[in-house]
Amino acid sequence: MNSGDVRDNPPGGTPAIELRGASKAFRTPSGAWHTAVRDLDLTVGRGEFVAVVGPTGCGKSTTLTLVSGLEEPTEGEVLVGGEPVTGIRPEVGFVFQQDAVFPWRTVLSNVMAGPRFRGVSKAEARERARDWLARVGLAAFADRYPHQLSGGQRKRVALAQTFVNDPAILLMDEPFSALDVQTRALMSDELLELWGGSRAGGGTAASVVFVTHDLEEAIALADKVVVMTAGPATVKRVFPIDLPRPRQVESVRLEPRFIEIYREIWSSLGEEVRITRERGASRVA
Repeated sequence: MNSGDVRDNPPGGTPAIELRGASKAFRTPSGAWHTAVRDLDLTVGRGEFVAVVGPTGCGKSTTLTLVSGLEEPTEGEVLVGGEPVTGIRPEVGFVFQQDAVFPWRTVLSNVMAGPRFRGVSKAEARERARDWLARVGLAAFADRYPHQLSGGQRKRVALAQTFVNDPAILLMDEPFSALDVQTRALMSDELLELWGGSRAGGGTAASVVFVTHDLEEAIALADKVVVMTAGPATVKRVFPIDLPRPRQVESVRLEPRFIEIYREIWSSLGEEVRITRERGASRVA
């Protein structure tokens, strides 16, 4: 971990992530401008797990690209650890919706790639990679290739690829959306266990921003759920999730408090979903 790591801040110090009046506009093929997000104000504390929900196409993924440094805001500020984001930072990990694996590399080689790109010796990278493959239950698959794995196994590789670099900030863009219901629940539990591991050891877990369309998934995972408006998105409301940890995704969904929280958030989110549908219907008409 480098000396500028977000987790080095003392308790009560600078938040891990801040968006201050952040907006992002893109030029369309026709030459017009499309605003994806506008006037975003959002704070993510150190070690906090934040889920972001909103209507389809409202700009949730754009929010992640601004934090990651893959895109720059058109207006406003994006800060990580109190410093303006001016490019991709080594302490930020990104898990995409599609598997970001090298098909010609073995599972072990894929997980080693990140540390090697960061200058870690081959021997140490291999040791770290084997350790994380064991943690995600893939120790016996180290010599396999991605096409030889199931969808759930490939997601475990993606988690190992990310966590092996010890990210202080973890950005996740609908990482489990393509999985079946049972595998998705197992992967959610896996994520919570991996994320909470360093906290259990007395350290500070990574700060997570998790984009999803699944409100149940958001509530089961997060410390707080951020509801975005219909596009161009801004933050509509932030809901704290007061369910105790540790959590098991399938069991926590049955708790009465979970159902209360779901109804409260859906009353806000549902309005934005309806607005988006009405806009789409009016364009077709």
